[in-house]
Amino acid sequence: MKHFHAALFAATALMPLTALQAYAATPKDTLVVAENIDDIVSIDPAEAYEFSSGEYVTQTYDRLVQYDATDLQKLSSGLATSWKADDAAKTITFTLRDGVKFSSGNPLRAEDVVYSFKRVIKLNKAPAFLLTQLGWTADNFDSMVKADGKTVVVKYSGDFSSAFVLNVLASRPASIVDGKTVEANDKGGDLGNAWLKANSAGTGPFVLKAFKPGQLLNLAANPSYFAGAPAVKSVAIRHVAESATQQLMLKSGDVDIAKNLTPDQIAAVQTTGTFKIETYPQAAVHFLSLNQKDKDLTNPAVWEAARYLVDYKGMTDTILKGQMEIHQAFWPKGFPGALNATPYTYDPDKAKKILADAGVKTPITATLDVINSSPFTDMAQALQASFAKGGIDFKIVPGTGSQVITKYRARTHEAMLLYWGPDFMDPDSNAAAFAYNADNSDGHYQSTTTWRNAWAVPDDLNKATLAARAEADPAKRDAMYVELQKKVQTSSPIILMFQAAAQVAMAKNVSGYVNGALPDFVFYRLVKKD
Repeated sequence: MKHFHAALFAATALMPLTALQAYAATPKDTLVVAENIDDIVSIDPAEAYEFSSGEYVTQTYDRLVQYDATDLQKLSSGLATSWKADDAAKTITFTLRDGVKFSSGNPLRAEDVVYSFKRVIKLNKAPAFLLTQLGWTADNFDSMVKADGKTVVVKYSGDFSSAFVLNVLASRPASIVDGKTVEANDKGGDLGNAWLKANSAGTGPFVLKAFKPGQLLNLAANPSYFAGAPAVKSVAIRHVAESATQQLMLKSGDVDIAKNLTPDQIAAVQTTGTFKIETYPQAAVHFLSLNQKDKDLTNPAVWEAARYLVDYKGMTDTILKGQMEIHQAFWPKGFPGALNATPYTYDPDKAKKILADAGVKTPITATLDVINSSPFTDMAQALQASFAKGGIDFKIVPGTGSQVITKYRARTHEAMLLYWGPDFMDPDSNAAAFAYNADNSDGHYQSTTTWRNAWAVPDDLNKATLAARAEADPAKRDAMYVELQKKVQTSSPIILMFQAAAQVAMAKNVSGYVNGALPDFVFYRLVKKD
């Protein structure tokens, strides 16, 4: 039946809603999810750097150490059962778990760990910086990470504590792939990159059965998973961009979970009493950024005025109700080191005065790139209306998630409405993205908002970011990050606006779904359908 269900959902992916409604109920052993997943650029864990691809990687791969569904607050053993850190020597020695096999049947080896890390460095895709920051390069890697029987010895350089390094190794690009299988699917020296965009080669609780970009992800349970087989035999994640369609599919029984409903739709679903709504605080911060390649957007007065042209309360009281709260700093509320002050309010008259006093001529016109789905299009329209009152006119340019993100990475936008989540649970993850850019050259690609907006960060801010990263005292370190956030909050072409909360609607017979603060903390392996 597992194979029949996979074929069924692949076949129905392009059917109109009226045809889908004929099925009326999802299979007992399959969880069906409606979600907007068009942000996916790649599902290769060495390249995956989008929210939806992060969710996928967690289902199919493991790391040496990781956060798990049973306790999201604790860094737990993954493919390593134990580890020993030597801060003085800047090494961590990991002992691998016995009896673990990849989905191919190949046993986990220490060599697979070394291969996986080296592969990330050699491919040098978007998330590679997470590992290269440990001092690893293609030239020195073999002397930094070594396999020794059932152990892996990791050496790092730089002013980091071992706790920081462990959090890095719990991040997405540190996922372990089946070296033998990936090498067998190398095409022209691509290290299996093309193959892993359509296949999985991990040890995770699920195995990829089908991926069609902008259509579906079908996952089958791994019965041999070391932490126990998932309760459901398969998970079908269907790309449904329209929130109204998700709502209809949930009501008709065609899906078990709908992830992208608007506040009004959440309220409507809740009043029926047939479904349950779960709310999960998220680490994602939403921002408006101004590309410094556009000369009209480089004056700091424009940055300051923009902060008074966002109708924060108007949006959170209406189109974003229950799904976002006002947050004007780069590190999310609820985590150590967060700045929770919100000094900016909507004041178009003040914005106009700031621009006039600085001699900035208005109107300023700019394109505003936005993901063409809820709530982003509604947010873009609200920004368009509020900014117009201050003399800044936006022309909205909608696109799929992957189109918008690809344009952002190429630095070809003017203004961009987007969101950002930390790559691992340490303030440096976001500080490096919002407060650091020591090389702004076009040829020095960096997966940061600063570089992507061509903002050459002032040297004092760069130095403060590095100093906070190296600080060993937790209280002092938190205070340093608060100061960093104050500086970015006051003067930066990146205007932080909101922090997200995920509202997930699901059938009442679904239990065990886990949705943490990051996409990487979404887990389906404990889900049951009663």
